[in-house]
Parts: sequence; C-alpha cells; structure tokens
Amino acid sequence: MALEQKLSLKLAQRLVMTPSLQQAIKLLQMTRMELQTVVTQELVENPILEEAEFEESSTSELEAEAKAEESEPESQEEDFDLEAYLTNVWDSSSEPRTNEYREAPPLENTLTQEQDLYDHLLWQIHMADLPDEQRRLAELIVGNLNPDGFLVASVEEIANLGLGEAGGVPFSEEAVREALELVQSLDPPGIACPGLRESLMHQLDARGEPEDSLARRIVAEDWQLFLKRQFPALAKKYGVELAALEPIVEVIKGLETRPGREFNAERTHYVTPDVYVVKVSGDYVVQLNDDGLPRLRISGAYRKMLAQLQADDGASEARTFIKDKLRSALWLIKSLDQRQRTIYKVTESIVRQQKEFLENGIDYLRPMVLRDVAADIGMHESTVSRVVSNKYMHTPRGLCPMKFFFHSGIDREYGSDISSLTVKRKIEQLIQEEDPHKPISDNGLAAALKREGINIARRTVAKYRDELGVASSTQRKKIF
Repeated sequence: MALEQKLSLKLAQRLVMTPSLQQAIKLLQMTRMELQTVVTQELVENPILEEAEFEESSTSELEAEAKAEESEPESQEEDFDLEAYLTNVWDSSSEPRTNEYREAPPLENTLTQEQDLYDHLLWQIHMADLPDEQRRLAELIVGNLNPDGFLVASVEEIANLGLGEAGGVPFSEEAVREALELVQSLDPPGIACPGLRESLMHQLDARGEPEDSLARRIVAEDWQLFLKRQFPALAKKYGVELAALEPIVEVIKGLETRPGREFNAERTHYVTPDVYVVKVSGDYVVQLNDDGLPRLRISGAYRKMLAQLQADDGASEARTFIKDKLRSALWLIKSLDQRQRTIYKVTESIVRQQKEFLENGIDYLRPMVLRDVAADIGMHESTVSRVVSNKYMHTPRGLCPMKFFFHSGIDREYGSDISSLTVKRKIEQLIQEEDPHKPISDNGLAAALKREGINIARRTVAKYRDELGVASSTQRKKIF
C-alpha cells in the first residue's frame, strides 16, 4: 500500500478568544474598586501609559460614540498600524509637567485596626497579676474562642496543648478549670462558655440575680419550654399568673445570645454607585460615575522614541519592548472605553423598561429578566449578566444594586404579571397590619394575596417570608 500526499481545503468556523476580548470580559465584571486597582497597577507597570487630565464626556457624546462603534465593522485583527498611529496622533505631552503638592492628612486621622474580642480579653489577662502557667492557660482558652465568644475546645483538649510546650508535659485539668473560671469572669459577661444556656447563667450572675430567682430556674430547668414559647405551661408549673411571668421573660430576652457581638471587628462597607440616574426636564438621564477612575493616554515621549527607533536597526530589542507595551496600553484603553459604553447601554435599557418604578415606587416594579435587556440592546445575556454583577445604580428611589431590577413575574388573574419584589412588599405590609395576638399564617397570607388576584402557593409565601427575615406565625404570636 502506497502513501500519497495531497492538499485539501476545509472551511470551518471557530470562536477565538483574543487577548483584547479576554481583557474586555474581565474588566466588564469588575467592581469599581477592583477596576481602580487594575488601572493603577497598569499605570505603574506600563511606562507607555500616563494619566491625562479629566474631561467629562456628555451623554450625547457617549450616544454618538456608541452609534459610531455599532456602524463600524469589527476587525478580525488585533494589530494596528504603528507608523500611521505615530504620524496622526497629536502630541500633547511634549511640555514638561509639574506635580501638584498636596499636604498629607494629619496623623490623628489615620485609620487603625479596631480592637476585637481577643485583644480585649488578652488586655485584661495581661493587666492581672497572674502566675505564668495560669496566664498561659488563659491565653490558650482565649485562642480557642469563636468570634461569638463561645469555647470550642474541651478542658481535656486544652490540657493536652501543654504537650506542645517546651517541657512537653500536659497541663492538669484542675488548672485548666481554674483558668477557665478566670476567663469567664472577664468582660463581657457570658464569655468562654461551651453553650448558650451556661452563658446566659453567667450573665444573670453578672446582673446580680439571686440563686432562687425565677429567671435562673427557667434557664436552668425549663430552657426547652422557654424556647418553644410555652409560657402558659411555665406559669402553671411555677404557680404564677401569666401577666407576672412577662417581666421575667423580658429579662431573659434581654440577655446576649452572642457575648462577643460587641467586639465584632467587621467594618461597614460603603457603596459607590457606578451609574447615576437623574430626572432632567421630565426625562431620566443616565450619567456614568467616572470619579476615581484615571483617564489614560499614550505617552508622547515614548511615541517619539519609537518613531526614532524605527530607523535604527541596532535597537530592535528596545523597539519590540515599546511596541508590546504600546499594544497592551491601547488594548486597555479600548477595553475601558468599551466597558463604560456597555454599562451605559444596559442602564439606559433598564431605565426605559422600569420608568414606572422610578416614577411611582416599588409597587410598579415590572418583572424583567436578563433576556429582556439583552434583546433590547442587541447583546448576549452573559454580557448583561457581567454588567449588572456587583454594580450599583443611584436612582430617585435610592441606591439599588443593578441586579435589583431583575426578578421573575408572578401570574395575576387580571392585569399584567407582578414582580416578586412587589409580592414581598405586600406580604410585609400584611404582616405589619396583623393582630399580634393572632398573627396570619402562611396559608392566610396566600389567601389574602389570592383575593388581590395574585396566584401564589403557600410554600412560595413561606420562602418569601424567610427571605424577608420574618419569623413564622407561631414565633410572632404575642402571648402577653
């Protein structure tokens, strides 16, 4: 059998993820803080890039640029004509630039780390005059507390931690218990307990409750009845009137279920909107928030340098380096510009479809999914999903995540479908207006919504109630 070589043509289509497309997709789903970090890092690493003075673009200019971009055919090539670029681009960086001196903020305004629960407890231990072994055991106990202040290790486990010390001898369990009593006596009350009931008992001790008080007896002996809100049974068992039991229950409810909550070191994260929607002369106008994002441009000095190196045959390595950095810079500038235009298009579509909400409030929020916006602006759903991820929009109705506007619809017997957010709002209103002694059950809520023409199942009502953070009717019932 003879082997034969021959040429053949084959026509095929395939999706190629060019570096520019990969970068554009990555930048599109970034938050403002992540984007600022990437741009700042690129300014440091790429000498071709420099920050230009900010010139605010009007909405009409953005619209014109977007239409011009749609009319231009997309090029298959990611390369560009360097000689034409160097010839036609206006050189605006030949003049020397001066840096403005800004006075640094005062030292007392410098943010520092807040004291957490462990620092607070260790500070009290180090302030006490303790033997070395007891201090070491107290530090080990503090190290085995969770952020809520509960002990997550047993006495035996803490004692065995001594095997890892210099001598390799375990601590005595009696010494561990003494150190544990010491830590439990520290501030805040109820700290370093293995469970909630013991923590509540220590808190009652700190409040000076007598040993035979009714609150202590309920927590120690009838904790399950209290959790199940069996208050009439408790009143009968202890021979007191139900009305006399109410202040005792309020005392127990006032205890801290998470003794370490006060020293939670989590900081509040403030949100900066990516887009502003303002009403001007009766129409809603979309304004992109460019504050904090530097305006990038190509350095004129390196453009001149590259033009000079074009004729120098011995500087091929330097010419290649500058070309690569120039290409990377242009890709970044183009990707950032495309990101802003895409966010603008998506926001404009949301505003156009949710105008009733902007005018009248959440009761007029219409059901909308990603497909609706994608079809409106001629983009893929995945692109719209990346745009609305971790983005915020400031509207006349408040600051909203862009995902807030995308919810499924629920059938109504009359009129158009209603948004699930509107249904949640109606459930919340019904619960607020209910009789606290006879709260409405999930079946009752479903029936009330049915009378308004909203077809919704009981399990869906329970799901929405849980998402609202509202307890069940049994837990909401006011006994006293």
